[in-house]
Amino acid sequence: MRQIAIATCASYPHADDDQPLLRSALLELGIEGVPLVWDDPANNFNDFELTVIRSTWDYTSKRGSFLDWARGIEHLENPASIVEWNTDKRYIDDLAEAGVPVVPTTYATTPDELEVPDAARFVVKPSIGAGSMGAKRFAADEVTAARQHVAELANDNKVAMVQPYLDLVDDQHETGVVVIDGTVSHAISKGPMLGVTETDRSGLFLAEMIGSRTPTDEELEVVDHALRSVPGTSGPLLYARVDLLPTPTGPVVIELELTEPSLFLTTARPAASRLAAALAARLD
Repeated sequence: MRQIAIATCASYPHADDDQPLLRSALLELGIEGVPLVWDDPANNFNDFELTVIRSTWDYTSKRGSFLDWARGIEHLENPASIVEWNTDKRYIDDLAEAGVPVVPTTYATTPDELEVPDAARFVVKPSIGAGSMGAKRFAADEVTAARQHVAELANDNKVAMVQPYLDLVDDQHETGVVVIDGTVSHAISKGPMLGVTETDRSGLFLAEMIGSRTPTDEELEVVDHALRSVPGTSGPLLYARVDLLPTPTGPVVIELELTEPSLFLTTARPAASRLAAALAARLD
């Protein structure tokens, strides 16, 4: 039986909730998916024909080592060049330059650099982060507290991203569109994250309220525009999740997840078979 490596992290050595479905779908194609912790020196990923990144969610505290690991793998999905670009959320500037509608964003490396958006509330979060960890929401008059958070991030050698809080998300929620091998597979709705204080037991992400959703034509246009704007791609990526927020003038990209996103396969059971088929095609 052919084998592929499924890259995980020490807190999730057997991967996330997506993986039982994916591994079962792979077995139906005669392929065994083997979960391996990405930074365990005992694991040689080049012993496998292909490695797919899944739940490597602890990379944010050791991104340099993670990128070195990714570059050292002969056949990685998504590829190391994409991983490097996508693991620093300042890629949002590249999307904006390409004309993709995005959440307006500024950056701060010191408290004095904080630019408060013209909004009732705003968000400060690290440019290298996952699962909304380190993201905090402030009212317009809470500038002192926001500057303190910028300082905390700077002390941890992190750049702060500053964005207006888009209030429509409270009622309409966030839309995550999952694309597998260049084709839209399914979409989810995600409730507002920054009012949530509960974290999972590993401390790697905030709890989420997830449901199924049918994306609008306007959202799908933004998804297509965003993926066509990713630099250095010569063909469809194995997977992508494009996270969109509603605004009065249309959807905007809040994040473009190309490295280790939850794909929420449990919300659309055929999606696991689509992903397994795409992996099998890459093996061939």
